[in-house]
Amino acid sequence: MQRETEPAYSRLIFRLQPFNNENVCTTIVNFEEQARGWLSFIANARQSHQEIVAYKRLHRLLTFYSDLLVLDYDQDAAEQFTKLRQIKVKVGTMDLKIAAIAISQNALLLSRNLKDFQQIPDLRVEDWTL
Repeated sequence: MQRETEPAYSRLIFRLQPFNNENVCTTIVNFEEQARGWLSFIANARQSHQEIVAYKRLHRLLTFYSDLLVLDYDQDAAEQFTKLRQIKVKVGTMDLKIAAIAISQNALLLSRNLKDFQQIPDLRVEDWTL
């Protein structure tokens, strides 16, 4: 959504139209991943124009997430994460945490990364950009 890359962006927005903002949410883990990326870029910037661009992107990220319901990584999610780890699902830690949150909330996860997320038992996942 943030990149607004076409035609995927338009397809996603079209599919989301029937839902109000209360039913569309993200996770704190998604925010963490993106914030870490921009904070790292800021820390490694060697020129002021690089810092300026990175801070603008970080601010845009903050604004984007402030307009969404952000689901926490809570006790239920942590328990789901532990279960997924125990069955040795071959998916990265951050994706497992995102999946654990979705499972604990009985939520449909929207992702373009079906290859990894479809490996996770009990996770409902779809790609609405196709």
